Parts: sequence; structure tokens; C-alpha cells
Amino acid sequence: MVRLRSGLLFTGLFVLGGFIAFGQAPCIASTYRDADSLTRLSPERVMIYVPDTSWLYNHHPSITHYRGRIWAIWSDGLRDEDQPGQRILVCESSDFFHWGKPAVLATPSRYRRDTFNILTAAGFHQYRDTLVAYFGEYSPHRTQTRLWAKYTCDGKKWSRAIDLGLAVIPNHGPQRTLGGSLLISGNVTFPRTHDSTGLRGWQVTSFYPDSLVAQDNPATFYAPAEKMGLPPLCEGSFYQTGNGTLHMLLRVTGKGWKGRLWLTESRDDGQHWSFPIETQFPDNDSKFHFGQLPDGRYYYVGIPDTLHHYDRTPLVLSVSGDGCHFDKHYILADQPYTLKRTGLWKGGQYGYPHTMIWQGFLYVIVSRQKEAIEILRFRLSQI
Repeated sequence: MVRLRSGLLFTGLFVLGGFIAFGQAPCIASTYRDADSLTRLSPERVMIYVPDTSWLYNHHPSITHYRGRIWAIWSDGLRDEDQPGQRILVCESSDFFHWGKPAVLATPSRYRRDTFNILTAAGFHQYRDTLVAYFGEYSPHRTQTRLWAKYTCDGKKWSRAIDLGLAVIPNHGPQRTLGGSLLISGNVTFPRTHDSTGLRGWQVTSFYPDSLVAQDNPATFYAPAEKMGLPPLCEGSFYQTGNGTLHMLLRVTGKGWKGRLWLTESRDDGQHWSFPIETQFPDNDSKFHFGQLPDGRYYYVGIPDTLHHYDRTPLVLSVSGDGCHFDKHYILADQPYTLKRTGLWKGGQYGYPHTMIWQGFLYVIVSRQKEAIEILRFRLSQI
């Protein structure tokens, strides 16, 4: 018996906002089976960044638009995944096809005299004329987790780094809910604030009790899962349906992977979350991104293939009319990229997609084998 954040007791059923969320099959499902018969979209695509002989690890990309330009942010490491010295790059374009030279937005502090900490890109947020960029930091031992932010009012000069007081490495940057909150999708924690700047007032929420999630980074989600009898859940992405319900889908990784996403939900604007349950939504063991189209439909961009674990191809768009049944599927991309240099955990053709909708296009940014950064877009009229 576990006391959750709402003060209710979990004994096998979890009641939240008047409905039973555990022990009940979730409605969210995808009909994706394989790519053989799917419609193939023809997106425009550009390699934003392909390294030459150094800084050969590039991953965790996010995209936004600001002052009429497209902005990208990602993690940039020497060779291996999430190793000391990993820094943050930003890049911009006025026309999608031509991109400037990436600029270093942030470098990690020193862990010890001869060792640096690790930075991870965590997306953007805009309010009024200000663009905020987020990045997490933790030690080589996956401790001392902190979330930082920098902001710009002109796209040229950035502020000093601001410590947000959160021990979280976000999966996606803040998204606004129908209730007016900003909500961050982490691994197993989902910070929220009512402050429109996204720089203050953050409070951590989770489906886990406080005692199990002192910090949220790529190494800390295994222990609470084991204690609660769950597979290793991580890297959430949410969308919100018209009834106000927040649907947070979760990746399962490691030995717990069985080819399905899991789900936790909130009916009080992200204050409390239901106990997670397995869905019928296939997943290749990768990050993904959900969103809502201008016509009201909901979409997913990710890798639903379960036959080739961790290959992370093809990149697929799935669409739902009701937010439950994702039954229209399109191939976005499946062309291979060849690594220039191998490294620790480098692999996966289309890694960690993030999306935005702007000026009649749906944009997707991805890492290619965790080495190069590519952006794709297609007109919404194609779907």
C-alpha cells in the first residue's frame, strides 16, 4: 500500500478525479503493424549539422520558431553518449533550407578539477517577445541534477544561466495546458508552473511518491520502477483532449521493453497522475512526440516498429480523430545514414523526434545515429 501525491492510497486500484485509472484497459491504441502498405509522404529535408572530425555525438534535438525564424537546439558531445563535457548548441534558419553555423549556448561546469559535468538539451518556451532555452546538467555519476534556462529578447544576446531549482532532465520543453499551466515532460516527473515566463514557480509532480524520485535523470528511473513493480518507464510525451485529460505516454526501456508504450493520466491539470498501465501502442524503444493538429486531430511522430528493436526506422506519423485510436499512418522517412565514427550507444537511424506546427507545415527534427541533426517538413494538406 503506497500513499501517492494526492493523499489517496494505492492498493491495486487508483481513483483520481472520480475515475478508476488502474486495472482498466486504456483506450489509447495504434493500429500500426508494419510499413509495407503505408502511404509515403515526401517531406522536404535538410541536414542542419553533420560533424567533420570532432564533436561527433549530437542528440536530443528540439525545434521552435521565433521572430520569423526557425530555431533548433541539441546536445553536442565529443564522441560518446552523455559523457563529461557534453554541451548545448543552437542554430537558426530564415527559410528552412539554409542554416547558420551552430553556436555554443552553454558549456558544463566542472565536476572535479579534471572532469566536466554533462549537459542535455531540453527544448524551448516562448512568452511575449522572449525565447527561453532549457538544458539539464548532472555529474558523471548521474548525481547533482539541475535544470537551467537562458533567455533572449532579440535572438542575439542570451542571458546568464538561471537555476530553476529542479532536479530534472526534461524529455521535452514546457507545453501549455488548457488550464493555463506550463507542463514539462520528464522521465517520471512532470514539473508544472502557472508562471508564464517558464522561469519561476515550478513544482514537481509524478505518479511516484516523493520518496522515490529525489532527482530525475537518465539513470534514476530504474530504482523506483523496481520498487513499484513496474518496467523501467521514462521519457514522457503528452497531449490533452477536449475533456481536459492529460495523456502522458511513456517509453519502456532496458530489460522491461516489450514493444508497447505505457500511460499515466491527469484530470486536474497535471497536479496528480494515475498509476501507469500498458497500452496497445507499439514502440521501438525510443523517444517520440505527440501533438494536436490545427483541425483538432491528434498526432504521434516516432518509431512504432517492434520487429527490429532499436533500429529506429522507419520514422512514422500516426493520426487519430478522437485521441484514442491512432488509425492513419504515414511513412515520413526510412533512408539510412552511415556513421562517420562509432561511439558509446551511438545508433538508431531516426532518434528522438520533436515536432512543431508552423505556417501550414508540420516540422520534425531528429538525430541521425546520434551523430548528425536533420529537419524535415511537409504540408499539413498532405494528411
